[in-house]
Amino acid sequence: MRKMIYLIALVAITACAQKPGTQSIDSSVKTENYEFQESDLKKSLQFFSSDELLGRNTGSEGIETAATYAEEVFKDYNLKPYYTSYRDSFEVKDKTGYNVVAFKEGTDPQLKDEIIVLGAHYDHIGLQTESAKIINKDSIANGANDNAAGSVAILEMAKYFSSRDTKRSIMFVLFSAEELGLLGSTHLAKRLKKEDAPVYFMLNFEMIGVPLPHQDYLAYLTGFDNSTLAESFNQKTGKNTFGFFEKAKSFQLFKRSDNYPFYQELNVPAQTLCTFDFENYPYYHHVDDEIEFLDMKHMLHLLEEVATGVEALANENDKSIRLK
Repeated sequence: MRKMIYLIALVAITACAQKPGTQSIDSSVKTENYEFQESDLKKSLQFFSSDELLGRNTGSEGIETAATYAEEVFKDYNLKPYYTSYRDSFEVKDKTGYNVVAFKEGTDPQLKDEIIVLGAHYDHIGLQTESAKIINKDSIANGANDNAAGSVAILEMAKYFSSRDTKRSIMFVLFSAEELGLLGSTHLAKRLKKEDAPVYFMLNFEMIGVPLPHQDYLAYLTGFDNSTLAESFNQKTGKNTFGFFEKAKSFQLFKRSDNYPFYQELNVPAQTLCTFDFENYPYYHHVDDEIEFLDMKHMLHLLEEVATGVEALANENDKSIRLK
């Protein structure tokens, strides 16, 4: 049944025509010997934010279908499960949640024991039942920006690094139950702590579907002053990729996404990159959080810079990322 749901959803999304007035012009963004394709990005975003997934609530058939999709991407690009399977399971009341975890081992005999974790939550808030939240009979909170955008970024990072050797190892994670209180990331962070996993740093992707206006940096980093991540990253990209955002500090966003359990449990640099500034996207936890409002060109640009920075950090001989 689960496989059938996955196939039905995929066929339905593929068959959907574009809305009148939109263009189907594809574009790509190049890093060295690699191109991020807009068509690939859009395909996955359409899937994760489709009505067929019913808002990807933890424990639902919709998020099960999303997990299966992610597993297939990891398999297609020959990324191994970190555990015996891609699924890191945990109980949420009377339901089961799944983090989806893939792994690319590093090539250096010593540095491969240092793991860079790239993550994003792929759950959302599901179907809305309050009449005030149902708009034009639409009750599905699709979560395109929150956080299909971040989830798809992880899949694109996985594709990128599947064909590129790095000295350090890289873990790719889609977290469930973020919307229920960071439950998935807390579960995995505690598990890694118990296993004494050698995590170097963790970078979390959250709500990256639209650009930041009036800023000279591409994305802000929560917990900006907690570590040297922003400084080192920008040195590697040669650009102002990550910047400081005052609201992130005043709203304590550092503690409100899946980076935080890694900081708490493992005492390593763990921060979230984000481009949502509370004014540039009006559909937070809203049924209109749909793919049509996301900016593909911005996302491609972000993917390029982040991939460049992560790759450089994965290959440097010394550790430049440290807690302050």
